[in-house]
Amino acid sequence: MVDIRSDAPVIVIGLGRFGASTAGQLDRQDREVLVVDTDPGLVQKWSDRVTHAVQADARSMEALRQIGADEFQIAVVATGASIEASVLIAANLVDLGIPQIWAKAISASHGKILERIGVNHVIYPEREAGERVAHLLSGSMLDFIQFDDNYVIVKMYPPRSIRGRALSESGVRTRYRVTVVGVKAPGQPFSHATQDTVISPHDLIIVSGTAADVERFATIG
Repeated sequence: MVDIRSDAPVIVIGLGRFGASTAGQLDRQDREVLVVDTDPGLVQKWSDRVTHAVQADARSMEALRQIGADEFQIAVVATGASIEASVLIAANLVDLGIPQIWAKAISASHGKILERIGVNHVIYPEREAGERVAHLLSGSMLDFIQFDDNYVIVKMYPPRSIRGRALSESGVRTRYRVTVVGVKAPGQPFSHATQDTVISPHDLIIVSGTAADVERFATIG
C-alpha cells in the first residue's frame, strides 16, 4: 500500500461544474492542483486560480505522460458527459500506476465499469445531492452526510422531547438508538456532547447513527 501525504498534489481532469468545484476547493485548502481540459477557454479561465492549468486530451496516454500525470499520487476524473471518455481516461490513469483515483459516474453501470478497471473511489454527485436534498426537505435537518455502510451524521434542531434535559435523562441512545456527538449554543462553536450535556431549545446538535434511526429521531416531537 502506497503511503500518500495528506497534502499531496492532485490532478483534476475535466473542468465542468464538478471538476471546477473540486479544483476550487483544493486550491482554497492550499493544495497543489493541476487541472486538465480540452477546452482552451476553460484552461485560460483557471490558469490564475490553481497551481497549473493545461490544455490536453487525457484520453491520450502520451498526452498524460507529457504533462507529468504519472508523477501524481491522486487523480480526479471529473468528466461525465461521455462515459467512453471517462472510462478511457480512468484506464489510462490506472495504467500509469496512480495509486488513488477518484472518478465521477453518471449511472450505476458507469460506476461498475470504473470500479472494475481499478478506480478506487467512484462518486455519484447528482444522486448523492438528490438524496441529501430529499432528507433536508423534512425541515428539521440542516445538513446530512451518509456513508457507504448506511451510517449518517446530521446537523439538526433538537426534538422537543430532549430539550431542557441532560442526554442521560432523555435516554437518547437507548430510546432512539442514536448518539448526540456535538452541541452548538447560539453564538458559540460546537462542543463535544457528554451524557451530562443539557440541550437548550435554541441549540443545534450533531447526531450520528443509521439513516433509519436518525430519520426517525428527527421526526419525534
